[in-house]
Amino acid sequence: MRSRRWFLRTSGLAVGVLGTSQVWLKPASAQGQSRKVLVAILQRGAADGLNVVAPFFEKRYYQLRPSIAVQMPGQQQNFGAIDLDGKFALHQVLQPLKPLWDARQLAIVHAAGSPDTSRSHFDAQAFMESGTAGIATADGWLNRALPGGTQNTSPLRGVAVGTTLPLALRGERSTVAVDDLAKFQVGSGASSIVERLYARASDAQLKGQAGGMFDAVRRIESIRQQPYTPGNGATYQGTFGTRLMQLARLIKSDVGVEVAFVDLDGWDHHSNEVGQLGNVLNEFGRGLSSFARDLGDRMADVVVVTMSEFGRTAAENGSGGTDHGHGGVMMVLGGPVKGGSVYGRWPGLEPEQLFEGRDLAVTTDYRDVLAELVRAHLGQNPDQVFPGYTAGPPLGLLRA
Repeated sequence: MRSRRWFLRTSGLAVGVLGTSQVWLKPASAQGQSRKVLVAILQRGAADGLNVVAPFFEKRYYQLRPSIAVQMPGQQQNFGAIDLDGKFALHQVLQPLKPLWDARQLAIVHAAGSPDTSRSHFDAQAFMESGTAGIATADGWLNRALPGGTQNTSPLRGVAVGTTLPLALRGERSTVAVDDLAKFQVGSGASSIVERLYARASDAQLKGQAGGMFDAVRRIESIRQQPYTPGNGATYQGTFGTRLMQLARLIKSDVGVEVAFVDLDGWDHHSNEVGQLGNVLNEFGRGLSSFARDLGDRMADVVVVTMSEFGRTAAENGSGGTDHGHGGVMMVLGGPVKGGSVYGRWPGLEPEQLFEGRDLAVTTDYRDVLAELVRAHLGQNPDQVFPGYTAGPPLGLLRA
C-alpha cells in the first residue's frame, strides 16, 4: 500500500500546503480588509522592447530597423503605432491596452532589465526568477515576497497558472501550480477515504498539510461546479488568455490568492519578426485587457507586472529579425498604478549610447521595479526578497 506521505507528495494537488484553519475561505470583505494581489508575467524568449514600445521620436530607430520598425503613428491609418506621449508608441496590435493607458492604469518602464550581461535564455530566466543578477538561487523572488505562513494562511496564496511550478514561486512558502481548475480534485471515492486516513494521522505537520490540501480541494470543487462567465463582457482567447481567465476566476472566488505567476512563450524572433511579434503581442494584449475587464472593480487591489529576461539588438539582422540583446521594456498595470507615463531614463540609440555598441542599455534595474511593488503593494521588505541588492529610490509607479 502507498503511504500517506507518498499520496500527499504525488497527488499534484498541492505543493507544501500548510495550515488547517479555514479562515482564508472567507471573502476579504468579510474579514474587514482588502486582499492585495501581485501578478508577475514572464515573457519567455526575450521580447523586443523596441518594437513593443517604439521610440518613434528617434530617427536612429528607423535607421537601425529599415524593414521591421513599427510604422510611425498617424503615418498609415489603422496600421501605425499608437502614440502614447509624443515620443513613445505601442505596437499597433496592442490597441486593447490603450484604454488602460488612457485611464492611467498602465505604466511603462523602458530601458529596463538586468545588469547581468548573459544572453542565454536559460541563465537569464533563472536569474530573473531568482530576483538576482548573475546568480540562480534555489528559491524564487515571488515566493520570498510572501509573508510567513500562519494557521490562517490560504493554501492557494501563491499560484502559478501553468503545467509546472516555476522557480519564481519555489521556496519555503506554500505555493501551487495548476493548469486547469478541473485538475484540483481527487476521485470522489478516493478523496473521502484518504481524507479520513489523514484525519487519523499522528504526525501533526502531515495532518496539517493534508487538511490544508483538502480544504483547497473542497473550495476549488465548489468553484468548478459553478458555470463561469467572465465579467463585463470580457472574452479570452488562446492559451495565455485561458490561463488569465483561470487566475481571474480564483481571485474573484476569494480563495486567498496573494501572488500569482503566468508565463508566455514565443518572443525569440531571429527571423521574420514582423508577423511573429504581431501574433504573440495580439495574444498578450488581448489577454491582459480581458483580465482587467473581467476583474472590474477587483483591479483596485491587483497589480500586474510584465518582464522578459533581456531585450534584443537595436539593429535588425539580415533575416528580418533581431538577436539577443540587453535592455527591454516592462509594463505595470492595475488600479493602484500611477499610469499614463513612460518611466525610466531613456539612454538613446546612437552608437556610443548603445550597450556594447549593439543593444539598448539598461537604465532601470528590473529589481527596482519589483522592489517598489513588493514594498508598496504587498507591504513586504524588498531587502528580504532580493538578496544582496539594495533598491534605488522608488520610481513612483503606484499611487500613495
